[in-house]
Amino acid sequence: MNRLLLVEDDEALSMGIEFTLKDEGYQVLIAGTMKEGKILIEREKFDLIILDVNLPDGNGYNLCKFIREKYDVPVIFLTALDEEVNVVMGFEIGGDDYITKPFRVKELLLRVKAILKRNSKTVISENKLISGDIAIDISRALAKKQDNELALTAQEYKLLLIFMSKPQTVMKRNEILKELMEGEEVFFDENTLSVYIKRIREKIEENPKEPQYIVTLRGLGYKWNKEVVKE
Repeated sequence: MNRLLLVEDDEALSMGIEFTLKDEGYQVLIAGTMKEGKILIEREKFDLIILDVNLPDGNGYNLCKFIREKYDVPVIFLTALDEEVNVVMGFEIGGDDYITKPFRVKELLLRVKAILKRNSKTVISENKLISGDIAIDISRALAKKQDNELALTAQEYKLLLIFMSKPQTVMKRNEILKELMEGEEVFFDENTLSVYIKRIREKIEENPKEPQYIVTLRGLGYKWNKEVVKE
């Protein structure tokens, strides 16, 4: 049974989300403040965390930063702010998805299912992929650069795995999104993909402005530009 944490101070909304998720068989813990959320995150193990951006004692962005310092659990933001800058900020600090209020609880349920499904799968069957000073141990879902572990979110890891599984192959944006979502309905657009790729470049490239691994081919898409050895 998947264990979920909901951090939301709107009691009525929280009860509605909790009822729907539990009705689908998920185990749900509730926190109404940032402080309560931190306590549960440090005490319990979760498969996914749903964060409201506006909390009485802080905000979901700061709580997400706290999560990313220690854990790679997927995060979905709930926000009344749908401006692009707020959406991009959420992805920049490690969010995996967002949904704008007001929303249908069933829509949130679909997104929860999609993320949990994606994170339960791997793309290929080899145990290790090595390219330059980047290595992925698939059996452990672990990525390293020069033997130092990379702090990747679940979506970043999945995207890196997609690229390294198809080296020297031009991949269109819609093809990458489709593979990232594994056939599920795509909930984020091409601009969001650009944010993911920018974050990965900052972690694997010596100079993110002149990438050597993930290169952009204008009008075509992206390509993993180095040879990959499979072990």
